[in-house]
Amino acid sequence: NEATGEIVTGAAAYDLRYETWNSANGLGAKVGAFVDGAANFLVAMSIPSSVAIAIMGVLVASFAGTTLDTACRLQRYVIQELATTFVGDRQEGEFSLNPLVWLTNKHGATILAVTLGLIIAALPAPNTPVSFGEAVSGRIPADYLATNSGLPEAAVNGGAAAATWWLTTFAGRGGLILWPLFGATNQLLAGLALLVISFFLWRRGIPVWFIAVPMMFMLVVPAWAMLSDLPKWIDADQPNWVAIVIGVSTLVLEAWMLVEALVLWPKVRGVVEVVPAKAGQAGQAG
Repeated sequence: NEATGEIVTGAAAYDLRYETWNSANGLGAKVGAFVDGAANFLVAMSIPSSVAIAIMGVLVASFAGTTLDTACRLQRYVIQELATTFVGDRQEGEFSLNPLVWLTNKHGATILAVTLGLIIAALPAPNTPVSFGEAVSGRIPADYLATNSGLPEAAVNGGAAAATWWLTTFAGRGGLILWPLFGATNQLLAGLALLVISFFLWRRGIPVWFIAVPMMFMLVVPAWAMLSDLPKWIDADQPNWVAIVIGVSTLVLEAWMLVEALVLWPKVRGVVEVVPAKAGQAGQAG
């Protein structure tokens, strides 16, 4: 309990955490509920509360880190695959004037993936009370000034100092921009993974009905949820354009994959993938 400094557990902790809807609102409150709730399980096993909270905090941080790593790798694969599709077949080392050719290389695709992630992470959270332009021009909204009387003088006077204050205060929370997409994209990824598995089995003549049902569910429901949310984001007072663009792009890519899957499905049954031999192996075989 932040008000009293008392550590509460069990039903009392639940009632305190979910006393009102506002108390459970926001990403921080949700993560905090997970950490505290899981830590309470460990406390019941006679583990000190401070140690239990530290353990769960490390687990959450590890989950976030591995998720970011996986996301960058997958984004690199997607970028490289899309670039290869648009560039077309070419011999290794062959010169090309196509501006996307550098993205067919794993290093170029990785640089773009990491750069895009860095840019999004550096953005402010949605509905920031003070825009960058307002801070630089010294026109901070009166309601924000009224509720934050202790602002440094540099923040009020505008200019470069105010820009620095704004960046240190509001920037770096871009993850919250994409938070509304997290659930849908996560489930879509699972559906597309099942699609790949179904093709793997179909090529080998193995029944796929037990994968087809959950695959369809995981492809349709998240896409439906995202489509239902897009109009709300567009009609909002401050539209979350980053999430809107990424959401629409995700749906377009999903539709593209599904169309290609439908076209290829009747053609690949019994046709097993051919793995190209490495140069060294090819030389030995010759």
